[in-house]
Amino acid sequence: MERRTFLQALVASAVAAAAPSTAALAASRSSLRYLRPPGALQEQEFLEHCIHCGQCGEICPNRCINYFGMENGLGSIDTPYIIPREQGCILCMKCGEVCPTDAITEIERDFEAILSGVDMGHARVDESLCLSFQGKTCGVCYRACPLPDVAIYVGRLEQPHVTDECVGCGLCERSCIQLPQAIRVFPTRA
Repeated sequence: MERRTFLQALVASAVAAAAPSTAALAASRSSLRYLRPPGALQEQEFLEHCIHCGQCGEICPNRCINYFGMENGLGSIDTPYIIPREQGCILCMKCGEVCPTDAITEIERDFEAILSGVDMGHARVDESLCLSFQGKTCGVCYRACPLPDVAIYVGRLEQPHVTDECVGCGLCERSCIQLPQAIRVFPTRA
């Protein structure tokens, strides 16, 4: 029986040595492209204020808010994030209403307040992938945008053009029918 236990321990340690460490896994995922919820403070300040309560995700009607495990490093554990390709933010602004520490500031659900207070990221169009720039009318990203003709407008054949007013909600990326997507939202956090 001791020999079996010894062999099991030997195999377990070999598997553990061969598997990447948690730190190495986090370092390899440092290029993870994610957004913080609308109204989130700048990254370092956000991490200092967030108490990992989960209320922002519970109130989110679109279920776009997820929580980090170890994949983004120890400092981000249990903090909220959004992957726009999986589910974009509908800008309901409920997450800021329930945040007890103002890590996510409360922003009124008003056109002007959203434009001035939300800076999750900014969308960019890859014209080499976009169907409308290839001569096929699409316009799906434009129709998905909660700020049409302000954050994004369309030209000939519904070619999308993103303006500086884009708040980075990710709905355009989520709706893009191209694989890989022709429009992506890149975070503006510092």
